[in-house]
Amino acid sequence: MKQLIFIGLLLIFALSCNESINKELSAFDKEMTASKHPGKKLMETNCYVCHSPTLSHDERIGPPMIAVKKHYLRKTTTKEEFKKAIQDWIDNPNENDARMRGAVRRFGVMPKQTFSEETIEQIADYMFDYDIEQPEWFEEHFKNNKKRGM
Repeated sequence: MKQLIFIGLLLIFALSCNESINKELSAFDKEMTASKHPGKKLMETNCYVCHSPTLSHDERIGPPMIAVKKHYLRKTTTKEEFKKAIQDWIDNPNENDARMRGAVRRFGVMPKQTFSEETIEQIADYMFDYDIEQPEWFEEHFKNNKKRGM
């Protein structure tokens, strides 16, 4: 009898542990994980100088990082493809390879940057996996430009 109770408790414990492993992270847990990612701090330090999520549409000197993400990330884009595309652009920004034609028309081609490959990889890794802060006006702006084929 004691063995049956022990086996029953063991099964209940094993099954309850299995369920907790499969649960998705809460929004708070996701935010905590994102805030610890080294790419987040690198993006804020190196990219937000020109690609700030807090500037108004008219005060900008470059598109917000969320716009960069949306132009480089498609439903079928793998993380490796995304990271390579970002790295290629940083290594050689030029008008012919630009994926953000509207941004090039408005701001010009991004000046060449001298970030290490590791820095760009961590920033791109963060961008791919996590939500990026965006300006209040961005969603409406993005939808309107998408409708116009931009």
